[in-house]
Amino acid sequence: MKYDVLTIFPEFFESPLKQGIIRRAIENGLLEVEIHNIRDYAHDRHKTTDDSPYGGGAGMLMKVEPTVEAIDAVRSGSDDKVILVTPQGVPLNQEIARELSGLKKLIVVCGRYEGVDERIRDFVDMEISIGDYVLMGGETPALVILESVTRLISGVLGSQKSIETESFSNGLLEYPQYTRPGNFRGLKVPSVLLSGNHKEIEKWRQQESQKRTLERRPELIGRQSKQKEL
Repeated sequence: MKYDVLTIFPEFFESPLKQGIIRRAIENGLLEVEIHNIRDYAHDRHKTTDDSPYGGGAGMLMKVEPTVEAIDAVRSGSDDKVILVTPQGVPLNQEIARELSGLKKLIVVCGRYEGVDERIRDFVDMEISIGDYVLMGGETPALVILESVTRLISGVLGSQKSIETESFSNGLLEYPQYTRPGNFRGLKVPSVLLSGNHKEIEKWRQQESQKRTLERRPELIGRQSKQKEL
């Protein structure tokens, strides 16, 4: 997959791209990431990418010309998907991440300031939010999308099983897990996990997964039921 990021702070991505799974995916040729500076497409000598809104109001807006020209320069085909990260977008979830992981090229536009010129929305395919809160800009959400998508690309993780059983993959939260020691300050590992009975272990995990989801995220249970009806 090719992952292009349009931003006015390209240095923001330098360290994260050199860490962990993302670094290994790049080194193994499973992922290519290129960071593009929107300022390179500004029309004035000051490389201005923001301006005050028509009609007045607080803050500044991302200008339409450099942002759209950056999109045009990076887009290489009709199959490319352009995403604008914004609090007004659809909430990112595991299903969306899985869909995006199957693309050949993903272009992510990072907003800044008070927001973007509304006309920029005419040149993107999708708007994504990572939560009901406001950040300083779109760089952090762009990294969240990158990580959630990258780990789902075939070959990136060592174990496909870990993807299939983790939280949200089957509509439920993941079951509790334990490792050594078996007893820590009186907190013991459930005996069923030490039994060697894989059928009972699988049954326990399913029950605990449902129990934890009901306690912490009950709305997921309802969502799962609606999907089964469809």
